[in-house]
Amino acid sequence: MNAAKKKRRLLSILTHAVLVLFSLIALYPVLQIVTISLRPSDKLLSTSLEIIPAGASFRSYISLFTERPFLLWMRNSALVSLTVTMTGVVLAAMAGYAFSRFSFMGKKAGMLSLLVTQMFPATMLLLPLYIMLIHLGLINTYFGIIITYSATALPFCIWTMKGYYDTIPGTLEEAARIDGCNQFQAFTKVILPLAAPALVITGLFSFMTAWAEYIVAAQILQDTALWTLPLGLKSFESNMTTEWGLYGAASLIVMLPVVALFLFLSKWLVSGLTLGSVKG
Repeated sequence: MNAAKKKRRLLSILTHAVLVLFSLIALYPVLQIVTISLRPSDKLLSTSLEIIPAGASFRSYISLFTERPFLLWMRNSALVSLTVTMTGVVLAAMAGYAFSRFSFMGKKAGMLSLLVTQMFPATMLLLPLYIMLIHLGLINTYFGIIITYSATALPFCIWTMKGYYDTIPGTLEEAARIDGCNQFQAFTKVILPLAAPALVITGLFSFMTAWAEYIVAAQILQDTALWTLPLGLKSFESNMTTEWGLYGAASLIVMLPVVALFLFLSKWLVSGLTLGSVKG
């Protein structure tokens, strides 16, 4: 018995040691960004291993908010990302429910077409999307970038919602209908609350699609007043020099909303990722 306990304890120690090691590996790049953000703006590399470098200052952080339109970029990114998130959640929730609960002509073809679109990166679709937006007069507009991001995120979101709805028994809706609810009331009052983990995954994926995307935004948003954060950060790079301190400071600030979202939504993430992917 003692030998078994020692073996379990040793295994636990080894497991935690491995987890600590990989956590340090994951945190090391973040610590490097912290160090770079505290150095003078034109210095990237250093032989020092100090996390807080000599002569460290918050000049880069102050410059972001006083000399650069960083708040404007953040406002633009927040506007686009939140709109894409709301669009993705609403449309995916309804489309996933339709694919899960109803039989109609073209259902399998529709699901297959959504799956096929996931096989191609967004950059391959950039040219046809750009031509379509030109004809619609949506180049250099928020509406154009929101449509593009929503179209990119929806296939995955619809599949996630459809898979999660498949795990919810249809008898719950039947019971709601017996109690006097119509189809829409049964969906909104019974099914949607149960699908909260999948809605969280859908919202988080939609937000991430828009928050950190650069290539598509660089083609559609040409007016500097409409720039999102990735485009703004790219402006720190010029032909002759790169302002690494501003890069590091801005990267840390841009990361904070995403980290906060993951921490706030963590209790829904595990069940949303697992249950929403086992059926399809």
